Amino acid sequence: MSPTRNRSNGIRFSGVAILACLLAGGLGAPVPGAAQGQGNDVTYSRDIAPILQRSCVKCHRPNSLAPMPLLTYDDVRPYARRIRERTALRDKRGVMPPWFIERDIGIQHFRNDEALSEQEIETIAAWASAGAPEGDPNDLPELSVPTSGDAWDIGEPDLVVDLPPYTMEANAPDWWGMIPHTASGLTEDRYVAAMQVLEISDVEGGAGGKFIYHHAIIASTDENGRMNGNWPVHEVGRNAEHFDPQASPILRAGSQFFIPGVHIHANEWTTTAHLRLGLKFHPRDYEPTRRRSTLTFGNGEIDLRPLVAGQEIHFYQELTQNTKLPTFEPHMHAAGVRMCMDAIWAGRTETLTCAGYDHNWVKVYNYDEDHAPLLPKGTLLHITAYFDNTPDNTNVVDARNWSGLGHRSIDNMAIVIMPTIVLSDEEFAEEMATRRERLGLAEGEGMLGCPLCGFIELPGGRDR
Repeated sequence: MSPTRNRSNGIRFSGVAILACLLAGGLGAPVPGAAQGQGNDVTYSRDIAPILQRSCVKCHRPNSLAPMPLLTYDDVRPYARRIRERTALRDKRGVMPPWFIERDIGIQHFRNDEALSEQEIETIAAWASAGAPEGDPNDLPELSVPTSGDAWDIGEPDLVVDLPPYTMEANAPDWWGMIPHTASGLTEDRYVAAMQVLEISDVEGGAGGKFIYHHAIIASTDENGRMNGNWPVHEVGRNAEHFDPQASPILRAGSQFFIPGVHIHANEWTTTAHLRLGLKFHPRDYEPTRRRSTLTFGNGEIDLRPLVAGQEIHFYQELTQNTKLPTFEPHMHAAGVRMCMDAIWAGRTETLTCAGYDHNWVKVYNYDEDHAPLLPKGTLLHITAYFDNTPDNTNVVDARNWSGLGHRSIDNMAIVIMPTIVLSDEEFAEEMATRRERLGLAEGEGMLGCPLCGFIELPGGRDR
């Protein structure tokens, strides 16, 4: 997790609630009402409350991650200026809600898109500039989100497992170790459609910003301790993982979860916390039709000069088999600000995705089924990681220092983590034919992320 300067100990996490707390910078400062005009007819009750319910209230509610609720007009009004400023950041560090996909380049279709639309951003700006009027309370939508309990993005889980707690003393050095086994309680084999991990903490005023889990490698074993599954790595601020519906993993009956490798980082409070796993199952008759794998690669030759922005690290990976990429997950550390992925095949280069990066929120981006990259074997993936090691990047503790590869939050990494689906030639042709039919692609009409989708007959004489 990324550190930020703290008066008491020099380093502390700046996670969910710290970003949310920054919204409170306008507390007690009235929003100017002089800017009238286009925002005159925009009101909280009719226009703003629906946006907040969809995108903010899952965290901004009592006893959740954020330090203050945004459930009512009285809750929201003091923060109107800050809400306007944070939503206007779009894909940059500090944006609210935290979603960093750049809208002017690459694939734009994601299953778990949390971003506000341009219209919603402009509506918030107009409302705040007009003095944040309440409007008619009768226009308020019915509250459609729970105001208590865990903030599950996957819906109510079919299985919840609490792992053992760990107590981290205030201001202690980083700790690496393992968290022991916990029985899942599952009595039958089930395929998992989605998984989410929450950090449950004893700190008060919202757990965000006081997290102690930098990351946790989650695995499962059978009752005899033999490994039978690897699950998404939990990282600070990470959203839920929605598995590809063609290749979802199985959790075996009697499985136990444990963490073979965990990195825990202190804050300024003695904190006891544990991870809560939530799993959503497929129907019992579900069967996968594709093979699931994972592609993780990066560059350890990180040499970040002090007080320099715009530093780049490049790394590459050749795909030795036809591959579908359901997910894009950048992983950097405090100095990281952006990552882009290009696909190079037959002399053609396409930028598949660019995302801003904020190590308070390590996000996973699940492509829509009909827009996930479908890449032929021989494709070269090119990743560019961008770093800002200057005081302008408030995640960096002291930008006067050189920084290189390391496991601590104040060190740096450049890694991409991607679940993959490996396809035979026949499966590859079938996937493209299905996509061509569903999207109505004409012969010769390609699409971003699928360089062969426009071919009726594939190069080499293989029919599609």
